[in-house]
Amino acid sequence: MNDPKTPRAGRGRAPGTPATAPPDDDRQPDAAREAEPSGNWEGEGGAPSDAPAPAVAGGEPDYKDRWLRAEADLQNYRRRATREWEEARRGAEESVLLEMVAALDDLERALEAAAGAEQDWVRGVALVAQRMREYLARQGVTAIDPLGQPFDPAFQEALLEIESPEGTPEGSVVKVVQKGYRRGDRALRAARVVVGRPPAGGAA
Repeated sequence: MNDPKTPRAGRGRAPGTPATAPPDDDRQPDAAREAEPSGNWEGEGGAPSDAPAPAVAGGEPDYKDRWLRAEADLQNYRRRATREWEEARRGAEESVLLEMVAALDDLERALEAAAGAEQDWVRGVALVAQRMREYLARQGVTAIDPLGQPFDPAFQEALLEIESPEGTPEGSVVKVVQKGYRRGDRALRAARVVVGRPPAGGAA
């Protein structure tokens, strides 16, 4: 009969015996695992280096079509930006020129009121008005004098109609209320005019 205090073979260990370490294969360091290659990858997108370029149905690489579209979009953007910049520049210039035209109107009215006067200030005002006309001419601004000409809605604004004086064609400008100005082929300020119409009994 076995003594219950005697340790059985294969169970437990003798006092003072160190614990046996597990095999090295079961405890690989994490750094070694991370160092193992997982495939030949390159680039931020994680695409394999030997992956073929995407292609469209015609066999051409897809990136070429995308490049052509991007280039066309860029050209359209440049043209649109240039056009918008030109319009903004022209608008800013015309705003300043309109202010000068309004100031020139005041100077010309002052000269009309002082017609025949020989004071020095009258000559000074005339000189300033002349300098302003010269500057406007250098900027391509010219006055519109439509008196006796057919009415042109692109450069004239009709305020009212009256019966045409004898010998004046109908639809012609018979009076200029406010002088107009043009810059190139565009109206800087339309002339305000009175247009002649046929006499009331002319149709009979």
